[in-house]
Amino acid sequence: MICILNEKPLSKWKDFNGYFLPNSTIVISIIGIFSALIFVLTMIIPIRIPATQGYINIGDIGVIITGLLFGPLIGGISGGVGSALADVILAPQYAIPTLIIKGLEGFVVGLISNPRKFYKKFDYRDFTGILLGGLIMVFGYFIIEIILYGFPSALFEFFLNIFIQFGLGAVAGILFAISVRKNIIDNLPQVFEKIFLSQNQEIG
Repeated sequence: MICILNEKPLSKWKDFNGYFLPNSTIVISIIGIFSALIFVLTMIIPIRIPATQGYINIGDIGVIITGLLFGPLIGGISGGVGSALADVILAPQYAIPTLIIKGLEGFVVGLISNPRKFYKKFDYRDFTGILLGGLIMVFGYFIIEIILYGFPSALFEFFLNIFIQFGLGAVAGILFAISVRKNIIDNLPQVFEKIFLSQNQEIG
């Protein structure tokens, strides 16, 4: 069945800050694809942390890149869902906090970097988005782990989250924004015109 939304002019689609809401086939499909990517990245080579019964992973690479490429809505939903599904398998006590924390991480990265307008080169917006998104992740888990396992255990993983989990995600995100983001968006206009409003689609 063809979605009724696809019959409307793109300028009539409902959006948040120029990013189309997930009520079209292509946006939902991309959310599914990148949720799966983040799920896989989170699941591979997990480093178990006995003190918090959690694990360090490279899923933040996917969360950050998704936000930098697609903006806050796809970044937030994919980041939260993909990461939480991995936790359901590997550390179920973290699944709900992860849905919120990683969702906020992807949302903030996408909101501040705003690839709809500023995708052509890496600038301070990308850096700020990555930094604030990473801080949400690091301090979000720190608070949850204090509640669940106490301050000493939480403090141990706090530094691992900064230097390994966030560090790898930040480096990968910066390299992605510098090297390939512009080419991906410019070479797939038929996809991205259905993800966010381009400058010539805006009204007023």
